[in-house]
Amino acid sequence: MAAGPAMAMLVVVAAAAMAASSSSAQPSPGYYPSSAHRPMAFSRGYTNKWGPQHQTLSADQSSLTIWLDKTCGSGFKSRKAYRNGYFAARVKLPAGYTAGTNTAFYLSNNEAHPGFHDEVDMEFLGTIPGEPYTLQTNVYVRGSGDGHIIGREMRFHLWFDPTADFHHYAILWNPNAITFFVDDVPIRRYERKSELTFPDRPMWVYGSIWDASDWATDDGRHRADYRYQPFVARFDRFVVAGCAPTAPPSCRPVPASPAGAGLTPRQYAAMRWAQQTHMVYYYCQDYRRDHSLTPEC
Repeated sequence: MAAGPAMAMLVVVAAAAMAASSSSAQPSPGYYPSSAHRPMAFSRGYTNKWGPQHQTLSADQSSLTIWLDKTCGSGFKSRKAYRNGYFAARVKLPAGYTAGTNTAFYLSNNEAHPGFHDEVDMEFLGTIPGEPYTLQTNVYVRGSGDGHIIGREMRFHLWFDPTADFHHYAILWNPNAITFFVDDVPIRRYERKSELTFPDRPMWVYGSIWDASDWATDDGRHRADYRYQPFVARFDRFVVAGCAPTAPPSCRPVPASPAGAGLTPRQYAAMRWAQQTHMVYYYCQDYRRDHSLTPEC
């Protein structure tokens, strides 16, 4: 029996729904660096940086809880600096009204080079109920905090609720590229185009939660509201796999894929999915900016 117009329309709608469902599902990257490295006890790789009264370490030292209230936030720092490496942790973000808060996992050498530092960021920008968290990735190269810093931001709305459970976040910093991973999906790859646009000085690994009300949520329109304190973030499954500055040449960078250099076609496909469906800002596409300062664009 031939299908009528109504049946044909149902087929079209069903096909569209299936396509939408498929496009929203996280693809398999085919390679899982998070499973290639064993987690370490927090105290083996890290130490408190600030706000020790706002940190709680589990008895087995596998997980750390940090929180922000109206008195202060809290942060931790790796015991050693690294010249490259794979740095990862699982994170569960504060829920509810979190506007103005910034939960961060990042690399920096600001203490070694104040006013002229490098930084590689994964920052979770708090939000108001009903609106998604924003994951901001960023790369600073010989920047400073005096107004002359040049950000290279790429922002995403995550495809899951990052407050409902732990998810795996990682930065892979190699001599040829910096790759950001969310649950092993490479969401961004910042390649070395020149010495002037790529960080190559040793950096430490940091994690923190702090009040970034001036800019974190809708450019500061929504600020931290301490009626909802404390804002609690949880970290576990800490991985540090890298070469310290004094490591011998035999200490090789962690590969981004089974091939070693670059990503596999399947990883690139997963990254295209993340950027096409969940990226909400990319500095190279912001034509309000002076791109003479970011020649890699």
